Order: sequence, then C-alpha cells, then structure tokens
Amino acid sequence: MMKKFPKLICDANEAVARVAHKTNEVCAIYPITPASPMGEHVDVYSSKGQNNIWGNIPRIVEMQSEGGAAGAVHGSLQAGALTTTFTASQGLLLMIPNMYKIAGELLPSVIHVAARTVATHALSIFGDHSDVMATRQTGFSMLFGGSVQEAMDFALISQIASLRSRVPFLNIFDGFRTSHEISKIDAIPDDIIEAMMPEDKIMEHKKRSLDPDHPVIRGTSQNPDVFFQAREASNPYYEKVPGIVQEVMDEFYKHTGRRYSLFYYLGHPEAERVIVIMGSGQGAVREAVEAMANKDEKVGVVFVRLYRPFSVSHFIESLPASVKKIAVLDRTKEPGSIGEPLYQDVITALVESDRNISVIGGRYGLSSKEFTPQMVKGVFDELIKDKPKNHFTVGINDDISHTSLESDDNFKVRSTTINCMFYGLGSDGTVGANKNSIKIIGDTTDNYVQGYFVYDSKKAGAQTISHLRFGPEPIYSSYLIDKADFIASHQFNFIERYDMLADLKPGGTFLLNSPFSKEDIWDKLPKKMQQGIIEKEAKFYVVDATKVAHDADLGKRTNTVLQTCFFAISGILPKDEAIQKIKDAIV
Repeated sequence: MMKKFPKLICDANEAVARVAHKTNEVCAIYPITPASPMGEHVDVYSSKGQNNIWGNIPRIVEMQSEGGAAGAVHGSLQAGALTTTFTASQGLLLMIPNMYKIAGELLPSVIHVAARTVATHALSIFGDHSDVMATRQTGFSMLFGGSVQEAMDFALISQIASLRSRVPFLNIFDGFRTSHEISKIDAIPDDIIEAMMPEDKIMEHKKRSLDPDHPVIRGTSQNPDVFFQAREASNPYYEKVPGIVQEVMDEFYKHTGRRYSLFYYLGHPEAERVIVIMGSGQGAVREAVEAMANKDEKVGVVFVRLYRPFSVSHFIESLPASVKKIAVLDRTKEPGSIGEPLYQDVITALVESDRNISVIGGRYGLSSKEFTPQMVKGVFDELIKDKPKNHFTVGINDDISHTSLESDDNFKVRSTTINCMFYGLGSDGTVGANKNSIKIIGDTTDNYVQGYFVYDSKKAGAQTISHLRFGPEPIYSSYLIDKADFIASHQFNFIERYDMLADLKPGGTFLLNSPFSKEDIWDKLPKKMQQGIIEKEAKFYVVDATKVAHDADLGKRTNTVLQTCFFAISGILPKDEAIQKIKDAIV
C-alpha cells in the first residue's frame, strides 16, 4: 500500500522552487517573466532560514543579467557546489555561451525553464518552446513536464539524473500555462529527496572541483590536433543518459507510486493515427484521445518527456505496431527550415528504425495561443485524408499562406468539473481572492482544483479573468473555460464592455458587483445582457461589494466580499466554514 503524501496547492513555479532549494547549495538568480517567482521563492526560503536536505541554508545570489547568472552557475559548479538557476526566453538565450561550457566540462546542474516566446517581430511574455529549442545544440539534456505535478517531479528526477550522468539538464515546463497554473498536487517529502539523492555522485562532483591542494588545468585553448577527439570523447556520457533517466524514473515510482517513462503512449491499443507532442499541450490531446478511443476510434498520443538526448529505441517502442500515420505538433516556428525540431526528430527516428509510417508536422499554441480538444480532433480528422496537409497550423485562421486546419467545434469531451470565471482588473485583488478560493476548496474538500489566470501583458489596471475548475477527478484541461457554471463580474462597468454571458451555461449563475439594488439593476443592464439572462434562465445575483467593504472597514477590498458571496451562492462549502477560512486567509 503506497503511503499518502501531503497535498500541496500551488503553481509550478513554487513546486519547482521547493525542490530546487532542497537539492542545491547555491542559486544564482535574475528575474524574467514568467520564471521570476522561482527565484523569489528560493530567496524567501533562504531568508527565512529554511535548510536544504543537508541542513544548510542555500546561498541566493542575484546577478545583473541572465548572462551573469549563468556565469555564476558555471563558476560555482567549478568550485564543486551544487548550483541552479531559473529563466526563460531571452534570459535563456543569454545563458547559451555558458551552457556550452557547462555541458562541455560535464558539470552536473539543472536550469529550470518556464518556456516562453522569444521576441521576433514583437515581444511576448507568453509561452511556447522557441527559447528552449534555440538551446538544442548546447549539450544540455531536456526534460519536458506537462503539468504542475510533472514540473515538480521532473525537477527532482533531472537533478538526480544530472548527478548520475554528469550531463547538465533543462527542466522545462510551459510559461504561464503550467508555471502559473495552481493545482492540487502530491508533495515530495524530504525523506524521499534524501533517499534518492546520490551522495556518492555528489562527493565525486566535489572532488572534481578546482582546488589549490589538488591542482588541475581546465579551460585551455586547443588546436586542431586534439580538439575534435576531445569533443567526441563525451559520446559515452550522452549514450547513457536515456537509461539513467529511466532508472531514476523507476526509482521515483518505487518511492511515490507515480510512474514515468521517456515516451508515454496513451490511447487505443491498435491505434492507426497518432499525435506526438510535449509540454502542457498534452492535456488537451489526452482529453480528445480518451473521448475518441471510447468510441473505438483507433487514435493515440505519444507524450515526449526526455527530448534530448532523443532515444530512438525508446520512441519506437512507445508506438503501437498498428500505427499508419503520425502528426507531430511543435510549439515553435523555425522560419526557413524544412520542418520544426520535433517533426524532424520523429522522421529521423522512423527512418533509422525502418518503420514505414507517414508523418506530417504542424505548429500550435505559439505565445500561449489556445489549444483545445476541438483542435486536436481537427488534426486527427486531417490524418484520415489520403493526402493530409503538411506543415500546417492549428488554432489560427491563416488567410495569408493558408496553412491552417479546421477545428471540430461540435466535438465534446467528458467533463466532471464545476467551471467558474471571475472578471476583474489587474491589481484589484480578484486574482488574489481566487487563489485563496482554490486553496480553500482544495484544503477542505477532496476535490481536485485548477486555477488559471489570464492577464493582459500590461498587468496592473488591465482586465483579468480567473478560470477556476474543481471536481472529483484529476483535471487535465490545459485550456481556458469556454462554458462556465458560475460567472462573476467584480467591476460594474464591465457590463457595457464585455459579453460575459456568452460563456455561461444554460441555468448557470451570474454575480455582479453593482452599486444598484436588485429592484433597480434590471433597467441599468444593456439589452444584450438582459436577453442573455432570460435566454439562459440564469440565476442572477447583485451585491454592492464597495458599500459592504466600506461598512466593514475593509477599505477597497471588495474582492473579499465577492469571494464570500461566491462561497455562499455556490454551496461548495458550508457558509460558516467558508467564511472562517476566508478570515484565516486575510490574517
């Protein structure tokens, strides 16, 4: 019987920071959205005197750029300290020169990356794989997580695998979509971290450090007579990496009951059409595949976890013998290339193993563009055709080069969650209140929870929408809510600006923060909103949260009042219990 683990309700940034702080002696940090909270968390842990698993307080050093952070990591590793950093996007690109050095010198380390779009024709703070794909050539291994739980688990697995293999790792999870998604996960207790950390390999790393008592020479200049030979000398280390990662995953399973593999197949046992994908997009594909396979459609999906080094044998083993067509989905664009990176790797793997399977490739989700089960169904539908479109896009309407596939908007996946949406303004407290709500629901019920927050890149003062899901089964929906059971508008003027009821289910609940009483409010609503309430037979509530907050000496904190209303109306928890939990959160 597997022991029960303490539950954590947090986002991936916090989950990863917890493991990184426990397993390192130095963290060299520099802030960049959406990876900054990892550095902030480890800084807080050390300032509060929290120890790593060896009883020491990790040293946190903030540099003046990501280039400086990577240089500090390199120097610290040379001195024998276990060292990490956290970054994304242009920040990761600034680390590339030092990444070549760290990998070339076989220094075990992990860089935790909240993968984010690299600025091209425009800057974007949102997520895709363009940054990590620009580091493929550095010699870092790359492990991709697709959920908050996986981001945390892979933080530990990559740390151990790096120490065992001497090859440095990127622990990658999607920026915002995973880094800022709040989820209910199983914590990894310190005793498991201690049991898994390879003390013998740590001591070997320390013995290799630059030490005046045991002088060695490193970082020399080399000429053509020896450089090529020395460059090839690292091959055996890289050949061992896939086996080592799988061994660590198997050991992790023995401790936690959570089983991972380098490539994970899900779907019909005799699938003929298969999607290959990595990162958070796996959630939408999983839901689509389960819905289609339940109707006996022969479809499946392979989730790529270890992307570098790419193990051809493990990949081929993961594919059912029945597969005829594959669609590879990349979350990046490489203009001018013959195809995106994962697509090219899959084709190479099939050619080298003599599997006769036709392959098409496409792009999805650039800069956090939505990726839904309906789009996944569109990709599977394309694979049925005699000549499916190659180098396609999904999720946009490309009316210039006509690469896009149609989504199947009538396609439905099974859902057991209650879905709620909250409209607010950046810095008005709505997001903070909803983060508290998720933690309260997660702590006091057996429900799984998910919170995802849509910010404008202008942040403070711009619109925010909080998307909350909770329900009795694990939640894989890595996309926004399109049909909500409960919608709240924390700003009255939004009734004129947004069609909030478009996303409300028939018979759903609408809560409005309004300065007008229930007697007067109807005539103040726009015609379209009145029509929506009538047509959807919505339950409509109003509260003057501004007045209530003022009368209760809460100042401008209307979010607390509206949070209380949400619990009172929804009945998720007994009202008195919910109010007490809100009061505790305020303290």
